[in-house]
Amino acid sequence: MNDLDTVLMRLAQAPLPAGLAAIDEGVLARVAAGATYRVRRGVGIASVSAALVMGVAGAVMPSSQAAATSLAPLGPMSPLSPAALLGAE
Repeated sequence: MNDLDTVLMRLAQAPLPAGLAAIDEGVLARVAAGATYRVRRGVGIASVSAALVMGVAGAVMPSSQAAATSLAPLGPMSPLSPAALLGAE
Protein backbone atom coordinates (compact mmCIF):
# COMPACT_ATOMS: atom_id res chain seq x y z
CA MET A 1 0.00 0.00 0.00
CA ASN A 2 2.93 2.31 0.64
CA ASP A 3 4.00 2.05 -2.98
CA LEU A 4 0.63 3.38 -4.13
CA ASP A 5 0.78 6.23 -1.64
CA THR A 6 4.28 7.13 -2.83
CA VAL A 7 3.27 7.10 -6.49
CA LEU A 8 0.22 9.28 -5.81
CA MET A 9 2.33 11.72 -3.77
CA ARG A 10 4.82 12.06 -6.64
CA LEU A 11 1.98 12.57 -9.10
CA ALA A 12 0.50 15.33 -6.94
CA GLN A 13 3.86 17.11 -6.70
CA ALA A 14 4.70 16.81 -10.40
CA PRO A 15 4.53 19.98 -12.52
CA LEU A 16 1.61 20.41 -14.91
CA PRO A 17 2.20 19.37 -18.53
CA ALA A 18 3.00 22.21 -20.95
CA GLY A 19 0.26 21.10 -23.38
CA LEU A 20 -2.43 21.65 -20.75
CA ALA A 21 -2.59 25.37 -21.57
CA ALA A 22 -3.51 24.60 -25.20
CA ILE A 23 -6.39 22.29 -24.34
CA ASP A 24 -8.97 25.08 -24.76
CA GLU A 25 -8.44 25.22 -28.52
CA GLY A 26 -9.27 21.54 -28.87
CA VAL A 27 -12.42 21.90 -26.80
CA LEU A 28 -13.62 24.87 -28.85
CA ALA A 29 -12.93 22.97 -32.08
CA ARG A 30 -15.08 20.09 -30.85
CA VAL A 31 -17.89 22.49 -29.94
CA ALA A 32 -17.77 23.88 -33.46
CA ALA A 33 -17.87 20.31 -34.85
CA GLY A 34 -21.04 19.73 -32.80
CA ALA A 35 -22.93 22.00 -35.21
CA THR A 36 -21.99 19.64 -38.03
CA TYR A 37 -23.33 16.74 -35.97
CA ARG A 38 -26.70 18.47 -35.65
CA VAL A 39 -26.90 18.81 -39.45
CA ARG A 40 -26.07 15.11 -39.87
CA ARG A 41 -28.73 14.21 -37.32
CA GLY A 42 -31.31 16.16 -39.33
CA VAL A 43 -30.36 14.30 -42.50
CA GLY A 44 -30.64 11.01 -40.60
CA ILE A 45 -34.11 11.85 -39.31
CA ALA A 46 -35.22 12.81 -42.83
CA SER A 47 -33.87 9.51 -44.21
CA VAL A 48 -35.68 7.45 -41.58
CA SER A 49 -38.89 9.37 -42.21
CA ALA A 50 -38.65 8.76 -45.96
CA ALA A 51 -38.04 5.03 -45.40
CA LEU A 52 -41.04 4.86 -43.07
CA VAL A 53 -43.30 6.56 -45.62
CA MET A 54 -42.14 4.22 -48.39
CA GLY A 55 -42.68 1.18 -46.16
CA VAL A 56 -46.21 2.22 -45.22
CA ALA A 57 -47.04 3.04 -48.85
CA GLY A 58 -45.75 -0.36 -49.96
CA ALA A 59 -47.85 -2.13 -47.33
CA VAL A 60 -51.01 -0.21 -48.18
CA MET A 61 -50.78 -0.64 -51.96
CA PRO A 62 -49.69 -4.23 -52.72
CA SER A 63 -48.86 -4.99 -56.34
CA SER A 64 -50.67 -8.34 -56.53
CA GLN A 65 -52.31 -10.97 -54.36
CA ALA A 66 -50.02 -13.63 -52.98
CA ALA A 67 -51.26 -17.20 -52.59
CA ALA A 68 -50.03 -19.12 -49.57
CA THR A 69 -49.08 -22.77 -49.91
CA SER A 70 -50.62 -25.30 -47.57
CA LEU A 71 -48.33 -26.88 -45.03
CA ALA A 72 -50.92 -29.26 -43.59
CA PRO A 73 -49.28 -32.02 -41.52
CA LEU A 74 -51.93 -34.57 -42.58
CA GLY A 75 -51.67 -33.79 -46.28
CA PRO A 76 -49.87 -35.85 -48.92
CA MET A 77 -46.35 -36.95 -48.02
CA SER A 78 -43.51 -35.12 -49.71
CA PRO A 79 -41.37 -37.27 -52.01
CA LEU A 80 -38.26 -35.91 -50.31
CA SER A 81 -39.31 -36.56 -46.70
CA PRO A 82 -37.12 -38.95 -44.68
CA ALA A 83 -39.92 -41.52 -44.46
CA ALA A 84 -40.38 -41.55 -48.25
CA LEU A 85 -36.63 -41.80 -48.86
CA LEU A 86 -36.35 -44.77 -46.48
CA GLY A 87 -39.15 -46.63 -48.22
CA ALA A 88 -41.91 -46.24 -45.61
CA GLU A 89 -45.42 -46.07 -46.94
